[in-house]
Amino acid sequence: MKGWIWGIGVMLVIGVSTFFFVRDVKVYDYIVETNAFFAPFEYYDNREIVGVDVEIIHRVAEKLNATIDIKNVEFDMIIDNVASGVIADAGAAGITITPARLEKVDFSIPYYTSVQYVIFDSERAPETRGEYVTWDALAGRTIGSQMGGTGYLFVNDEIKEGVLKDTGAVIKGLDSHQIAADAIDAHIIDYAVADELAAKFIVEKNPGLTALPLYYADAGGDYPAEESYAIAVNKQRPELLAAFDEVLTEMLKVGEDGQSEMDKLILKYMGLSEEATNG
Repeated sequence: MKGWIWGIGVMLVIGVSTFFFVRDVKVYDYIVETNAFFAPFEYYDNREIVGVDVEIIHRVAEKLNATIDIKNVEFDMIIDNVASGVIADAGAAGITITPARLEKVDFSIPYYTSVQYVIFDSERAPETRGEYVTWDALAGRTIGSQMGGTGYLFVNDEIKEGVLKDTGAVIKGLDSHQIAADAIDAHIIDYAVADELAAKFIVEKNPGLTALPLYYADAGGDYPAEESYAIAVNKQRPELLAAFDEVLTEMLKVGEDGQSEMDKLILKYMGLSEEATNG
């Protein structure tokens, strides 16, 4: 059984009398780590972490009849913490499956496919091809992205070995996508690269910013920089992995209205559903 077990005996000595006070704190079956700055999948609503991934975790807890503690940590700590199996049992933070990560953890079935977006000041836009931006338009620029996130990995690869190599382009790792957006306003970076829904959420809240999909230029036809999200699970927790797979399979089933439960949750936490609009 995982989690924190707090039974703290505090001894106070007053004269010859000794008093013990014990504070009981909940014991959790599993710990799932997230990075709560990735709306609509996880974010703070006042002091509570909410979002699509949180709904998934609650469904898994019900299926296993288990208690699950959700902890907010830096994104680039999650995979190693889950791999250890001591600090965390799983990670849910819009995590992309990569070969390097698969060596450390197991992954659930994918539950969302995202495209990388470029966020920029509407008055200082990069060159576009219609409704998207290609990598070469970022040449020579300072590009910010969430440290350890897929956008950061994409940009870093392009600077090291791809179309941005030797162009003077520089990457700046930041703690969250929102901080990257703030850095555009502060003229610390030129552009930010973020996952699609995170980018759309940010520009919705920041009218001076625009976001467009990021594409690879190819003679056979340009194509987007895509990724798929999944839940990272410790390799020694097969029952937890199975529960996530079962829940996600249920949530991805398309109903008679043409939408899955996952689709509706994304709209809800983007503030685009009727439920969200009506409060």
